[in-house]
Amino acid sequence: MFQYNILRDSDIEQIGESVFKVLEKVGVLCQNREILKALEEAGARVDYSNETVFFTKRMCAELLEQIRKENQSSADNVARKFEKPPLADLGTQVAQFVYDYGNKQRRSGNIKDFIDLIKLGDTLHPETSVGHSLLLTDVAPMIEPLEAGMLLAEYAHIPAPAFAWNVQQADYLVEMGEILGLSDWFTWGAVCFSHPFRFDKDVADRFVRIVRSGQSAGLTAMPVAGVTTPVTVAGFVTVATAEIFATWLSARALNPNVPLGGSIWGGTMDMKTGEVSYSSFDAMFYSFALSEFIRKWSGKFIQVGGGEYSDAKYPGYYAAMEKAYKAMTITSFTGVHPSIGQGMLESGKTLCPVQLLLERELGIGVQFFGRDVDVSDETISLEDILDVGIGFDKSYLNTDKTLYQFSENLWCPQLMDRSGWNGEETDEAVLQKMQIKVHELIASYKKPEIDPDKLTKMRKVVERAKKEIK
Repeated sequence: MFQYNILRDSDIEQIGESVFKVLEKVGVLCQNREILKALEEAGARVDYSNETVFFTKRMCAELLEQIRKENQSSADNVARKFEKPPLADLGTQVAQFVYDYGNKQRRSGNIKDFIDLIKLGDTLHPETSVGHSLLLTDVAPMIEPLEAGMLLAEYAHIPAPAFAWNVQQADYLVEMGEILGLSDWFTWGAVCFSHPFRFDKDVADRFVRIVRSGQSAGLTAMPVAGVTTPVTVAGFVTVATAEIFATWLSARALNPNVPLGGSIWGGTMDMKTGEVSYSSFDAMFYSFALSEFIRKWSGKFIQVGGGEYSDAKYPGYYAAMEKAYKAMTITSFTGVHPSIGQGMLESGKTLCPVQLLLERELGIGVQFFGRDVDVSDETISLEDILDVGIGFDKSYLNTDKTLYQFSENLWCPQLMDRSGWNGEETDEAVLQKMQIKVHELIASYKKPEIDPDKLTKMRKVVERAKKEIK
């Protein structure tokens, strides 16, 4: 259950009223006529010349009441059991850079490194899909998702859909997926405002497609206190909530039955360096306050980011523990333990394979908290307890059960040292092991057998897109 509270009950009504005033007087910029028209029909005031929409208090209050009714039974969001967080894998990270620990080199995303990452994911977690983990900066941006899809189709046994950041890309990816026998083979990724209150064309166009298809609609909010919101916690919560609520209003205007969602990744700026952090103490506090407010105000739970997007710029124990601490802190304030990370550095800009392996091993440890306890005569081991007694002459280390059940009951990481950090040499030794493992996994990769005719047909779709996409 939720262990900590930030806001007083008396704060909820005052902030809520402020949210309605902001939506009524500031509104949002929205560069999609379909959304503007739907909102106008729902009762909003729309300025088409400036692509701006202002929400009436009445329509806001009506949606709030509707959301409260929809979430009445789950308003407390009590966690009855620890849910195991997912392990780090190569999914849809779409990092801009890759960090090659073996060569101590940070490179812009490219086809060659992406192929290696697909091979790594294919052997590291063969039971799950491999996704669009790296941005290909060596191909044209509008065609990039299609080229990423080609590589996933050729090299991954279970190819996840590529990330379509522009609506023009989606239909070509769907066509490519149909050739593979996969339906709706693309992902929209996160829906992010240009803060504050700006729903730009690319995002708004994608949003319409998401809502029309019936997928969960919400904002992946990444406001920065003192930059895109007031620096006060109350001001941050007011602006960020107004943005999230405007997204929900837009979604329900387009599709009255669409489920609502979203998440908050609050940031703060270091006034000395100008760098924005999504994992610092103050940044996390803003996020917790926002999530708590929306839960108490509407009954809707908004997840606070995840262990990823830490400030760490170099792989190793420090980066992993920074993410683990962030994930654990999220658990304390929300009751939900997110994944530790996905192998990324520099607040999501860079993907590092050795860091991914390190976080995966830590994640296996965290998953122990979600185990079921098996209680039986066999597991109580009463015979051994009576036999060992006070342990002067015998130890449980000498029992057969300890020998045979050791690995299934204890956390036994394969590569990292669980004895704790012991200086820089610890990091270096572990990362060297991880790097060797990365090479071994890639070397053990076996390419899937795919009909070359399918790849040829998919290539024709890509070539056609190059001529048609503007």
